[in-house]
This record gives sequence, structure tokens and C-alpha cells, in this order.
Amino acid sequence: MYKYTEVKGNSFVLSLDNHVEVAEALTAFCKEKGILSGTVSGIGAISEATFRFLDPAIKQYVDRTFREQMEVTNLTGNISQKNGEVYLHLHLTASRRDYTCIGGHLLSARINGACELFVESFPGTYTGRRPDAETGLNLYEFDKS
Repeated sequence: MYKYTEVKGNSFVLSLDNHVEVAEALTAFCKEKGILSGTVSGIGAISEATFRFLDPAIKQYVDRTFREQMEVTNLTGNISQKNGEVYLHLHLTASRRDYTCIGGHLLSARINGACELFVESFPGTYTGRRPDAETGLNLYEFDKS
């Protein structure tokens, strides 16, 4: 699913295997390493991506899937926890064949070529998630200890 090297005690470079789903592989890596707080960034190539948009007026999500070869020009996000499990909040910008870009909150993306990620873990579990009734989002909940 992935290969990685540890750069220093809390930083990793990952190479995801071709045709794997990004969030699935990243979640598996975080579980393997016990990472419940951190950041992620990366680049690569994908053949499919599903983005999610929150319509704040109705507090409902609208999902849209794009099935075409695209370059990942930027993948960025954070790692936290919800109910003791890895919780990824990822955004992705992808360049299409005509050089236009699409992007937004990433639900899933399928690698078609390569995907190189940088993960920095933070010690401890400083952040969790809680549902927020006003926005409809899972917002940070900071550990007060």
C-alpha cells in the first residue's frame, strides 16, 4: 500500500503504491505509526477524485467525482482524532489535461502514477474532533490537560 522512510523522529516521507486510494493508505500508515495529530502534504498523479462541498445554507454536503487523469499539484491537510480513531482533513488541487484546476475538500482519490507525501506527527494527541451544530462541521476540540 505504501513505502516510507523516517526523516527524523516525527517526520516521514511516503510513497503510495500505484492504484491505491490516498485516504485509505494514509489512514493505514497513521494507524501503523500511532499518529493521532499532525500534518500532511504531497504531490502526485490520480485517475479519480471525489470532492465534498458543504453548502452552509442547508448544512448539507454535495459530493462530486471526477474520473480523468490529473496531476496533484497540492495535497495538504491535518491529522487528528475522532472517537479515538485517525481523522484526516485533506484538501487537494488537481490539474487537468487542459491545465485548468479543480479542487476542494478531498473524500477520496485513486493514484494513477505516483503519490509522494510528507507527514509530520505531533507528540501526543492534542486535537480531537467534535460536531458543531452551528456549522455542521467536525471542529477541533483541544485537549485541556
